[in-house]
Amino acid sequence: MKTALIALAAAVLAAAPATAERIDRDALGALPEADVVILGEVHDNPHHHDNQAAAVEALAPAALVFEMLTEDQAARATPELMTEPDALGEALGWAESGWPDFSLYAPIFAAAPEAQVHGAAVPRDALRDVVRGEGELPVDAARWGLDQPLPEAQQGRREEMQAEAHCNAMPEEMMPGMVRAQRVRDAALARAALAASEETGGPVVVITGNGHARTDWGVPDKLAHAAPDVSVLSIGQLESAPGEEAPYDLWLVTPEAERPDPCAAFQN
Repeated sequence: MKTALIALAAAVLAAAPATAERIDRDALGALPEADVVILGEVHDNPHHHDNQAAAVEALAPAALVFEMLTEDQAARATPELMTEPDALGEALGWAESGWPDFSLYAPIFAAAPEAQVHGAAVPRDALRDVVRGEGELPVDAARWGLDQPLPEAQQGRREEMQAEAHCNAMPEEMMPGMVRAQRVRDAALARAALAASEETGGPVVVITGNGHARTDWGVPDKLAHAAPDVSVLSIGQLESAPGEEAPYDLWLVTPEAERPDPCAAFQN
């Protein structure tokens, strides 16, 4: 079901105002310097992962942070495995993760074989509790602004976006919990990025979905709240030009990935 939602969610997440500059693929080889570079993606789009690998190779980061990995999984990405895709995928347990095939992501690891790998995935059970309103917020919630309610307009818009991303097939009362979980995941990514930066001295590259890469309320916003002295560059990868300015520092448009109807799973 995760794969089926990717295209629709990406299109919805791209439609928000911000100051941004459109770039082409060649610009990924000479990106501006930053302590943390966030490379967004549509998870099942191979063009996006090719672009991420190209950017990572050029940036030569000291650390890579993956939305897709837990801390325990990331610890298994040892230097000798970074350029061995089959062995690395098996060590990470990627096939059981629910994410698109590891062959899409393997070139990103291989592009920075000396980089430390960090995971930012929130355990599913914990995230499920957050969605239900039963789980506690992280102990450092205030650091990321999680202890404060969102502005009413933003809360409403984000609930609408969650509903649209799930084909308007989920109960309306679940949407506040979905937004709450997204905020917790943003904080987890920001926390991992800062930890990686402090441990290695940076630069750090974060591999994540376009929604988390948003400058207005995603990981860059969390980093600005917690560590305003840390420089951040956010890059969104879209499958069509947005109707308004894209909420990234830089953004580019790629061909669409071939995929089935993302709402078909809700019609069975």
